[in-house]
Amino acid sequence: MSIRKLLLISFSLLLAWNAGGQSITILSYNIRYDNPADGNNGWAHRRDLLCGQIRSANPDLFGVQEALQSQINYLDSAFTGYHHIGVGREDGKTKGEYSAIYYNVKKITLLNQGTFWLSATPRKVSVGWDAALERICTYGLFKDNATGKKFLMFNTHLDHIGAMARKNSALLILQKMKELDRDGYPVILTGDFNSTPDSEPVKLLLSELQDSKIAEKSMMMGPGGTFNNFDPTKPAVERIDYIFTGKGFIASDYYVIRDSQDGRYASDHFPVVAKINN
Repeated sequence: MSIRKLLLISFSLLLAWNAGGQSITILSYNIRYDNPADGNNGWAHRRDLLCGQIRSANPDLFGVQEALQSQINYLDSAFTGYHHIGVGREDGKTKGEYSAIYYNVKKITLLNQGTFWLSATPRKVSVGWDAALERICTYGLFKDNATGKKFLMFNTHLDHIGAMARKNSALLILQKMKELDRDGYPVILTGDFNSTPDSEPVKLLLSELQDSKIAEKSMMMGPGGTFNNFDPTKPAVERIDYIFTGKGFIASDYYVIRDSQDGRYASDHFPVVAKINN
């Protein structure tokens, strides 16, 4: 077979795949819990900018970390076209931080949901290994209304203190993905992993998942970090927030939103956005 004919066949297959494929937009955002000690960086001063950033990305689904019940209530009122799933990590109901998933009800249908604790006893409220706090992972089985295709999305926040907890949490999440995905649906994992790209937890996740940053197209992204510590005077170089995809999904675009307003950021983390083909 000639090279020209081989190229024509490859191009035809690519066109057919693009014609039949659809994409969904995913956003992950550690919104910083409502802490009165944050002063000018408090929730009331930044929540409008934060919601504006989410709207600008127009995600089909978005995962938030560190959201307290009052913040969940605010997001519910701000995003009336979305529903959320998730529970507070301290009691499995409304107490403590959520790792909630929001989905656009016109585009996405929820089929099943759940939350597990990142510990040796994932079915009950618990602190795992050397973690400082309770940590959770919320997941949902969804259907893309445009294509009818089903997929799983997981959203989490790993511990900021315990190195063993972060490693074991990554392993537990991968284990739970296999347990919950018996039908082989494509998988998305979002969250604040408190782990840099060269860390053991991220390497473990990358042994079975793909980092959506591979689809980054812009050459003007700056250092690439996602943790800004509310300090616009310094470049954000620490990348600890991710959107991972499993087999059946591939990221076609990726970017980080770095907007500020009146010299302030909307959170101590930047939101991460990926467009994912299925």
